[in-house]
Amino acid sequence: MRDDAASQTAALVALYRAIESSRPPVTRLFDDPLAPAFLGPRFRWALRLSRMPIVGGAVPWRLIDGHWAGPRGTVAVRTRYIDDLLADALGTGVTQVVILGAGFDCRAYRIRSLEHARVFEVDHHATQARKKAILTRRLGTVPPHVTLVPADFAVQTLDQALHAAGYRHAERSFLICEGVTHYLPAAAVDALFRYVGQGAPGTRIVFTYIDRRMLDGSATFVGAENTLATVRRAGEPYTFGFDPAELPRYLAARDLRLIEDVDAALYRERYLQPRGRAHEPLAEFQRAALASV
Repeated sequence: MRDDAASQTAALVALYRAIESSRPPVTRLFDDPLAPAFLGPRFRWALRLSRMPIVGGAVPWRLIDGHWAGPRGTVAVRTRYIDDLLADALGTGVTQVVILGAGFDCRAYRIRSLEHARVFEVDHHATQARKKAILTRRLGTVPPHVTLVPADFAVQTLDQALHAAGYRHAERSFLICEGVTHYLPAAAVDALFRYVGQGAPGTRIVFTYIDRRMLDGSATFVGAENTLATVRRAGEPYTFGFDPAELPRYLAARDLRLIEDVDAALYRERYLQPRGRAHEPLAEFQRAALASV
């Protein structure tokens, strides 16, 4: 990604969330009414196409998904999964929420209960500047409970950026790290989790990750080659993954306890099957995990 350019993958995720939000209420996983505001002309066209009653049902999804296997479904289920965990955290009295690599995430603006928490959105300055401009046009201003924290995880430490923004590390918090770890070098991932592990007891982090076997070629996943080629062309290549079998030890070494590790099968069982959508493809190499200090 160019230093002055907003993330292309952030825009693609916004498209997938907009498409999911267009489903009938009985089958959709969440509603993100702001997502369409972040789409450029090509993605707005794709969204309109998906909404057409007849054409949308027969659309060749590879035109929208960029020849990837299952990313649209994975973004939808992981968004709902994180929404559920966030609701649980707020229900236990957490008043600080950190969204790492926030991109065009709109949780702080669409989830009403977050108005009573302090939300810190951390991301690259270029993506954040575009987001701020769009939010200002749509909402008039960035709401007072949200603090935008410009930072580059690859060159800047999280503790410095958050401390300067007023984040209280000693206070129990909930952190969201969605679609971030696989774009970072190993050292930056290590620093991130060590920082979280030094937080208040009971602090939790939910993060998505790529199965490392997809990156080193030791396991075969449908669509992996196309996915890797697509993110390289976008200038945002995958650089890091976890081996699910090693994840508990990795977290324990950083004072974190793994609570849950979610794969595509569990996503289907929990979210898609109850809505009659079990046939929809998911990216089998993408997972999510919940850990606690």
